[in-house]
Amino acid sequence: MSDYSASIGNRGLYRLAAGTLLVAFPGTTAPDWVLHELENGLGGVTLFGFNVASPEQLARLTGRLSGTGRPVISLDEEGGDVTRIAYHTGSPYPGNAALGAVDDVELTERVYRSIASDLARSGVNLDMGPVADVNTADDNPVIGTRSFGSSTDLVSRHTVAAVRGLQSLGIAACVKHFPGHGATRQDSHLEIPRVDVPRDLLWERELAPFRAAIDAGTKSIMTAHVAVPHLTGTAPATLSPAALTTLLRQEMGYDGVVISDALDMHAITKSVGLGGGAVLSLAAGSDLLCLGPLPTHEEIRGILDEIIRAVGDGRLPLARLEEAADRVALLREWFAVSRDEAAESNVIGLDAARRAVTLSGSAAPLVDPFVIEVDTPPTIAVGDVPWGVAPWLPEAEIVRIKPDEAQPATLLSRAEGRSLVIVLKDAHRYPRSRDLVSALLAGRPDGVVVEMGLPVWRPEAAAYIATYGAARANTQAAVELLTA
Repeated sequence: MSDYSASIGNRGLYRLAAGTLLVAFPGTTAPDWVLHELENGLGGVTLFGFNVASPEQLARLTGRLSGTGRPVISLDEEGGDVTRIAYHTGSPYPGNAALGAVDDVELTERVYRSIASDLARSGVNLDMGPVADVNTADDNPVIGTRSFGSSTDLVSRHTVAAVRGLQSLGIAACVKHFPGHGATRQDSHLEIPRVDVPRDLLWERELAPFRAAIDAGTKSIMTAHVAVPHLTGTAPATLSPAALTTLLRQEMGYDGVVISDALDMHAITKSVGLGGGAVLSLAAGSDLLCLGPLPTHEEIRGILDEIIRAVGDGRLPLARLEEAADRVALLREWFAVSRDEAAESNVIGLDAARRAVTLSGSAAPLVDPFVIEVDTPPTIAVGDVPWGVAPWLPEAEIVRIKPDEAQPATLLSRAEGRSLVIVLKDAHRYPRSRDLVSALLAGRPDGVVVEMGLPVWRPEAAAYIATYGAARANTQAAVELLTA
């Protein structure tokens, strides 16, 4: 660490700078450096699937982290495809697309209250959700089933229900991704997507769910690494004072905690770098910086040095750091308020998934089923969460096939005289998946298709089941229809 940041005279400044960071680390136990930095003012941590082995282990981990004070302990628990607590098994809750398909705000609030109960028992105090993006681009590579839908009004009312469900049990909601990621066709993990819409449309469509969440009292909002040309120019909103201060703070009146999306995403690291991104995001109006899983302890210390240098050379006003610290302190005080911890068990997740699943056509009783699962690459946001029908169809022969490697004739031969079930995810985004399914159905028009992503592409089949997600609950609900 530099002499500047380590000097006794700058200890208070170091704590202010450290207080803006949410760090990540590998493994299921807290490294000594994380515990040390928490004692020196670190804002908190963000946990990922690789930090979780079991509910009991997670509770021990968060208890150790909380022993240093009352840090922010956050993770992405959206239900559906994006889960951290159930990363190794799949979520017992359907995701937002399924909840939006049902369109029962009371159900959405109950599901998120149950998620909050799981998080509270695990020692997590901030959920990086719900997703408030209006998914108007069918081929959006990063949002998809994470959104409640393509209707602004629907997304707005379910975002409010999710916020209420989480915060009723003392779990801070973090509504994301401001000012909206639903109209993009690029992945901000890899580049800077553009939301090239006029101000009026941005205000009426993208911003409406965030305004609703602000009115509902959301404790935090997450920025998006998306450029809105008329607002941010070529810069992502995460680094834009026009987006975070002028629009969010002044025009929309939000005074809660603003959290950046992960700064180790390429939209930031490939443009201004970790340290530069941290300084620019704080100056723009962020209060907490999510660093993601990639930065090492050494790189994190470099970020702290860069923040401190920026205060010294005038790029980052000290008052901005103090303002961020004040907002995070208020959030920590809110964490300490005692609340009713009674909540429904996650059986509510299966009930919600059953209400979301739909069946078009008719499925004959299964006979010695042959199941083809069309392999779909996981997105960075979702990670490698298990999916598929095996737990609920133990009597079936199941093969998982990459579309490029599939031999339709061979597969059809293996399925001869048997029920054919084809399971896929987001086929509308993958031409070769569609080609494979079309070839299979040409030979077996009595086949059943189970779409576990967004049901945009609907091939001709004897039966078509749409689940609106690939979580465990969604899959069980689909198999129940097949075997009813």
